[in-house]
Amino acid sequence: MTETEFIDLVGAESGLPLTVADLATGFDDLPGWDSVHLLKVLSALETERGITLRVAELLSTKSLGDLHRAVAAA
Repeated sequence: MTETEFIDLVGAESGLPLTVADLATGFDDLPGWDSVHLLKVLSALETERGITLRVAELLSTKSLGDLHRAVAAA
């Protein structure tokens, strides 16, 4: 999944206007971001990619970029 595809999915699931530049922004610094968004995104990623993610491990990610890299490695 490319960075653009990932950001598009995250934006669609969270309802937040995100760009690829937001990959470098920590979750705490993303306006409007909360933990519910992360769970929605993880669920959508599992559905779209047909994989099972280890949610406990992904909850420790600090940014969208961290999350993208972790999912790409899964």
